[in-house]
This record gives sequence, C-alpha cells and structure tokens, in this order.
Amino acid sequence: MATEAKETVEHPLDPLLPGEIEIAGKVLREASDFTDNARMVKIELNEPSKEALNEYRENGTKIEREAFAVIRDSPERKTYEAVVSLEDEELTDVEHIDGAQPSIAIQEFIECEQTVKENEEWQAALRDRGVEDTDRAMVDPFSVGYDFIPEDIDRDRRMAHGLSYLRPSEEDGDEGYAKPVHGLHAFVDLDAMEVVKVVDDGPPDEDNIFPPEEMHYREGEVELRDDVEPYDVVQPNGPSFDVDGHKVEWQNWEFRVGWTQREGLVLHNVGYDDNGEFRKILNRASLAEMSVPYGSPDRHDRFKNAMDAGEYNIGRMAKSLEKRCDCLGYMHYFDAVMNTMDGDVNVVPNAICMHEEDYGLLWERSDWRTESAESRRNRRLVVSFIGAVGNYDYAFYWYFYQDGSIQVQVRLTGIDATATAAKGKDVTGYDELLAPQLKSAIHQHFFNFRLDFDIDGTDNNIYEVENQTVPTGPQGFSPHADPSVDSPNPGGNAFYADQRQLETEQEAQRLINPLEGRYWKVTNPNKTNKLDKEVGYRIEPHENVKAAQTDDSSVLRRAGFIDNHLWVTPHDENERFPAGDYPNQAEGPQGLPVWTEQNRDLDNEDLVVWYTLGKNHVTRPEDWPVLPVQMANLKLTPDNFFDQSEAIDVPPEHAINEGHNIPSRDEFQDETDESMQGTADDD
Repeated sequence: MATEAKETVEHPLDPLLPGEIEIAGKVLREASDFTDNARMVKIELNEPSKEALNEYRENGTKIEREAFAVIRDSPERKTYEAVVSLEDEELTDVEHIDGAQPSIAIQEFIECEQTVKENEEWQAALRDRGVEDTDRAMVDPFSVGYDFIPEDIDRDRRMAHGLSYLRPSEEDGDEGYAKPVHGLHAFVDLDAMEVVKVVDDGPPDEDNIFPPEEMHYREGEVELRDDVEPYDVVQPNGPSFDVDGHKVEWQNWEFRVGWTQREGLVLHNVGYDDNGEFRKILNRASLAEMSVPYGSPDRHDRFKNAMDAGEYNIGRMAKSLEKRCDCLGYMHYFDAVMNTMDGDVNVVPNAICMHEEDYGLLWERSDWRTESAESRRNRRLVVSFIGAVGNYDYAFYWYFYQDGSIQVQVRLTGIDATATAAKGKDVTGYDELLAPQLKSAIHQHFFNFRLDFDIDGTDNNIYEVENQTVPTGPQGFSPHADPSVDSPNPGGNAFYADQRQLETEQEAQRLINPLEGRYWKVTNPNKTNKLDKEVGYRIEPHENVKAAQTDDSSVLRRAGFIDNHLWVTPHDENERFPAGDYPNQAEGPQGLPVWTEQNRDLDNEDLVVWYTLGKNHVTRPEDWPVLPVQMANLKLTPDNFFDQSEAIDVPPEHAINEGHNIPSRDEFQDETDESMQGTADDD
C-alpha cells in the first residue's frame, strides 16, 4: 500500500512542481539570450538562502519561487546559468560561465550511443573482429576527464568517451558487458553530436577476440531456488509516520524531503521533538559528490574516474522504485520532478521510498536476582533512492532511529566494469578474472556527504576524540606498584578519551583512525544539558578506505576531496559541491582543496562537515554477473544532546499489539503452527 504526495507548494524548500517546470522551460525557450538549439541540462528549485529561510520561519517573510537552470548552448559552445521568476514568469538573471562543461544528460547518452553506432570507422572495427551485425553492440558514454583527452582534440569541445560491448542480439539489454569490445574507443563531440576520433588498439588475443560465456541474471534466464517461503511486512493500522506534503514526522523526528538532479535525495531542517521543543540538528544533508577511480595502469582503464554526481547527475539517473523488492512494507513514495533537455517535464514516479523497518534488538536488560527481563525492538525509518549509472547501481539510505541517531548507508550493486583478457593468461593484481577471459580492474568508490550542522543553532564547534594511553611513570608497570609513588597510571591500565578542538580548516582535514577509536563531535558551546555539558552529535566512522592514488595523479587533482575523510568549512551559500560546480572535463583543483586554503576559523561558527565515505573493490567471480550488495556506512549519534537515553520510552511489542488489538507474536506463531500442522496432515 502506498500514499501519494500532495501537488501543492506548502514550503519554500518544496521541489519544483510539474507546472513550475513547464513555466521555466517556456521562459527559457523564448529567451533571446540563447539560440534555438540551446539545451536545458537541468531546471530545479533555486533554493532560498539560509538567511531568507530564517526570516521566513521567524517572521513569515515571503520567499518568491524561482527556478535555477543550467543551459548548454551547443551551437555557441557556451554554458549559462539562469534564474527564472516563477511568479512573474520571466528571466531575471543570466550568466555565462566561461569554460564550464555541464554534466552529461541522459538525452546525450542516448544520442551519443546512436552517433557512434552510425560511424563507419567504428563499424569497420567491429567487422574486423568478425561482427557483421553492428547493431548488436551497445556503447556506454564515459566522461573523458582532463588528462586523457587525446592531444589532437581541442579541450574546449564537449566530449564523451564511448566504450563498446557486444550483445547476443539487438533485442538484448545490458548483456553486452559479458563481451567487451576491447581496445576500441570512440570520442564524441556532444555539442555537434559527431564522432571526432576512433582509436582501435585491437583485442588482447587475436584468436579469441571475445570472452566465450554469456551472462544471465534475469528471472526467466536462471533456475531459481524453490525453498524460499513467503515473507511479508504487514502494518494493518498503517505506518507510524505522518506526511504533510514534503514534511515528515516520525518517532519525535521531523524533516523535509527535497530533491535535486545532481544530488538526488536532499534532507532539510532535520530536527527532534524533545518534550515539545523542536531542536534542530541538520540544516541540509545530501550526497554532494562521488568519485570512482580505477587502479589499472592499462590505457583502457586508467582514464576512468567517474564523478557520478557532478559529471552525470546521480539524481537524474534515479529509477522508479518497486514494491516488495526495492522497499518492503507500507511505503510512502515521493516523485522526482525533473526536465528534459528541451525544457519539458520529466517525472520519475516513486523515485524516493519511505517506510519503517524492524532492525532487531533495541535494548535488553535481564536481572538474575529477580529473574525479570525487559527488552525492546528496534524500529527505524528508511528514506531511500536508487540511481543507475551505466553498469553500476547505487542505493542511498538515510536511517532514523528511536535513540536519536541517524545512519547514512550506500549500497553498491549492478555490474562490474569489464574488459577482455587473453585466453589462458593470468591477469595481474590490477585486475581479477570474473569469468573466462573476462576481467575487471581494482577500483574504489568514494561518496562525499555534505552535512550542514545546526546543533541547537548555527554557532557550533568541532572536536576530534580518540583514545589516549596514559604513561606509567618512572617506576613502570608493576602489579605491586606503590600507590604512594607519584605515577599517573600505577596499574598500567589507564586510558582516556582525548578531546581536542579543530579550530581551522587545515586542522580539520582528517583521516579515520579506528585503531585509536577516533570520531568527531559537533557541539554547541552556547547550550548545555542538565550535566552542564555542551550538547552535540558524534560523527562515527564505520568502514572506510584511504585514496590509493599518488598526490600528482589526475584523480587527486580533480577529485581532491577523496584525500581526506573529514573536511570542515564555515557555511557559505556558494560552496555546495566538493569538486567544484563544474567538474566535467575540468583540470582541477576545485572545491574543497581550494576553499580550505583560506584556513578559515571554525570556532563558534556555522559549520558544514564534509564526510568522504570510501569503499575498496577488489573484484571476484562472486561479483558476476550481478554484484551482491556491498555496503558502506556513517553514523551520527547524540552526545550530551539529551539528558538520558531517548530509547527508554519505546513500548514493548506486546503493548503495541494490545493497543491495536493485534495478536502477539506467540499467538501468531501458534496459529501458524496449527495451520502448518493441518497442511502436514493433509499431505
């Protein structure tokens, strides 16, 4: 069962409605500032400033709705930013962004593939490999980066790098990833939509041009298990959350759901109802950028460093989520309202899924003296979306918990990027075999999350906390140490959580250190709890990985944000994306490495935390043909934000069931057992 979102603007942060996209598209098409063949890469809400939103909340000051657009005027080879007043239906601002290349749009992906497939030189290369029906091929347009654009191609051209694969037939979908057309590269000018250059280095094995095996993963192609019994989540009285437009309330949590084409899901005004007082935690939270650098020195792989948010717009790649598979239980969906490059409306239904999920044990206490026991189930609210970018699928989850914590999780799935290997030849440590003659290179996935903290206000500090061992002093450790001797650690067991403030941007460029239990804490020095401690939230790293590239690499020059797990900056409305506003074909550095050279003060400031979450991927045959989900996590937990555990008042399951006349788990199990016994007797 699902509910529907209201089609009205109830708050200045509500994403654009279809009608507003139509207005903006019409205004932009009719504007004399652009040629007739100008393309609208994106049209989305021009988000109000933090100052304007504060005025709106405190005084009810009206905020006019505006659309922000990025336009690529292909005939002029120029990129523009524009602002449209939706109330007045007029263009209010246009700015030419010199040298900027917008992200590659879906329409360009489609046209690029067709352009390559119509190219005679590319067709000849396939025929040289014994392929007569060239329509069987599929072409993935890849971002070209900067250093790996061929020298004879003007860097000012808007380029894509086409990689080819061979499908079993024209009607097949992505099965071509089993048979890469190794060594064949097509460079396409997306403005002119023409192939500029074809490079053919030939296959690695002239006698065995393609890997021998096909790939099969669809329901009708594989023999399915027959020992899986039905499992369902039933909420007969509906969910525990309330939705009003884009505002969500659940278990004392309150936030607004937003959307941009670049970031996908955005959360605004995240806060907690603490005994009737709304306490703000995050002003805005989103995925800000991605980087997926590949580790093979082979020329057919070393150019790969996709920045899927800035170069492709991960939100634009969102899929329509399905009941029972992508989400399970009682779902509420939010649509993603976007635009085509012609300025028309493009709606992805059910792009965001929200539902509740059982998460095992919340807390337990058993007393051996009285033989009493208390336990609570852990329920969490899930808000998610999934983006399919080429061969990979990325699922992004924001979890809200009953103890006041928030978890960010990324799940990686889809199909590994593949290449052909020579028959009978083992591959190096840069690659691993997935199947006979089919290899995939080692690579890393980095996700940078922009977390605009407002812990009970905008004046915050950040601290690094980690274990500190206490020295034993001159006499050293002894089980018979004389306590009268002056030693800070006479038993050798003492350690403490050392806390130091990160006062400048340079100090706040940090890596995780799980061996020392390192975490970070954002606090409000102007507000304390009942223990007179500064209220705050911890940033608790889970698994992560260090960027493995050299400092002078194109990867770190263009995506320098991956060089640290933690960055902190003072809030600036113009600093939204850690690799810069336009990373596509940019040389770098841009974004965080440049901004933080100012080494601005972080003491008692409006802080933005940028956390880079990394995942190493050494491929294996168990990844093939579809990668089982790999997970990466980050958690935000309250630290002196509350006066005691927020999970104490969660009712036990029997109290929930009795309150709604629902059979207990034991009663339900008894009924199930009787039903199964009857079935057994019948058999």
